[in-house]
Parts: sequence; C-alpha cells; structure tokens
Amino acid sequence: MAISGTVSTSTGSRSGRRTRRRSLAGALAAAALALGGVVATAGPAAALTHADAAAQLSAAGIGISSSGGCTDRGTPTCTSLDGVRQATVSGAVTLAGASGCSLTVTGGTEVGHADGTYSHHNGYKLDFSLSSCLTSYVTSTFTYVGERGDGAALYRAGSGNEYAREGSHWDVTFYSCGGC
Repeated sequence: MAISGTVSTSTGSRSGRRTRRRSLAGALAAAALALGGVVATAGPAAALTHADAAAQLSAAGIGISSSGGCTDRGTPTCTSLDGVRQATVSGAVTLAGASGCSLTVTGGTEVGHADGTYSHHNGYKLDFSLSSCLTSYVTSTFTYVGERGDGAALYRAGSGNEYAREGSHWDVTFYSCGGC
C-alpha cells in the first residue's frame, strides 16, 4: 500500500501548513507501517523532517544513536536528521539491504561537521558506527580511490556514493540513492 497525495490548509500561515503536513505525513506513515504497507517517500532532493527520516530508517531496521541523547540540529552532540535529503535516507536503506549489516546512524545534519556543497548540513551525508560487517562490505565491494585530504581512506561505489573511513565511523556521501 503506497500513500500519496497533497495536503493543503487555509490558515494562510506557511509554517502552519508545514506543521500540518509533517504531522499528517508522520501519521500516514505510521498507519501504513501498522497495516503492513510501505512508507511513502518524497522526491530525491526533498528535505525531510527528523521524524520522517527516522521513521523510514527505523522501518528498514537502521538505528540512530546520539552521544548527547538528543536530536537538535543546533547542538553538535545530538544526531539530527532534520533537513536530510530523501536520496540520502533511501541510500542508507539501500546500503542496509545490500550489505546485510546492522547499521546505526551516529551523525546527520547537526552542526559540527565540515562545510561544503555535499555536506552533512546540506543533507548529503550520514555517519555510521563502525562494525566489522560494514567495514568488510565497503572494502570488498567498492573501489578504493585513495585518501581524502584529512587522511581518511576513501571508497567509491558504482553509484558515485563515497565511503570515508574516519577514526570512529564511516562518513558516507550519498549523491544518489545507490540503486534504490
């Protein structure tokens, strides 16, 4: 069961429309999951709310961990998904399915990451906790292309997505959903 449609309000308030869309979208996604359906996704470049992104990741069995126990985008110890791109979330779901690994997101769109066009802040990147399963999958499936400027080993998928092995996690740039 796929869900699609448009929600409009007559409040005249732009933020009021956003709030209602988010609430309705979250409720519809929860209802679809409860009924054994699928979660509807937005267009690839669409920026998601934290709740919508978290629901999609959770439905795929992907965990989210925050050292600060919070989701505030403005706090560096939080793990926020507010503003993450749909293609990034879809790419994480594709990665989980293709690898067969248990994945945990440890970094999203919160402050404290490097700037740039294809950055965490702009919704292109997620950090995943290190695991032998994920490391084995990335290093045996994707092409090693050298080191980034910061010394992190860099692997590139056929989709163009990039996987950088940083000290405590994998820093993944999702240029696409990775074949979703």
